Amino acid sequence: MQRGQVLLLSCGGHNVRPVALNQRLRIHLVQLAAVIFALLLLLVRPYWSGEIHEFLESAGFCLVLVCVAGRMWSILYIGSRKNRALTTLGPYSMTRNPLYLFSTIGAVGVGLIFGSILIALMLGLFSYLAFTMTATKEADHLKTLFGPEFDAYAARTPLFWPKFSLYRDSADVAFSPHALKRTFLDGLLFLAIFPLMEGLEYVQSQGFLPVLARLY
Repeated sequence: MQRGQVLLLSCGGHNVRPVALNQRLRIHLVQLAAVIFALLLLLVRPYWSGEIHEFLESAGFCLVLVCVAGRMWSILYIGSRKNRALTTLGPYSMTRNPLYLFSTIGAVGVGLIFGSILIALMLGLFSYLAFTMTATKEADHLKTLFGPEFDAYAARTPLFWPKFSLYRDSADVAFSPHALKRTFLDGLLFLAIFPLMEGLEYVQSQGFLPVLARLY
């Protein structure tokens, strides 16, 4: 690809718009699937109770905290650089998509907070498949923007699962306060799952909602 074409993409030319629109469409589809899944949870209850249920809840809450902290850590490196420079330090030195990785961890945590290992596995698998498909599409866009630099980065850095031995960092990292604030607010949505699940459990225990099945 000629340099002029790369500049057209990186400076907001017409060819960028389909990529952004397709990305927003995928995000909206994931959000719609999450809403449908949440509605289905209203009609089921976890099989486990007592100490096992409490353990699963605690483990899930810990994973959600990892998700929130990891997403904020990641956004410090890419918040002000996305599509302007290739980010290869910090979490991006171990995996090309740490935001998607930590979001998947959070999805598993949500399932465990509900108290179901099956739900946790389903949410984790769905998130993994959706995010890896999105990451693959985005990789094509980044290759167009950064050419050989991205090829070298992709050759040594996994798409999704991290390789810890690759970790590299820098003492000076410029970040976007706006992006950090937005990511923090997104993280509050993950944390809000815990009281919502507790409320759902109470409503079901009082018989206000029918229970069609119990899930391990």
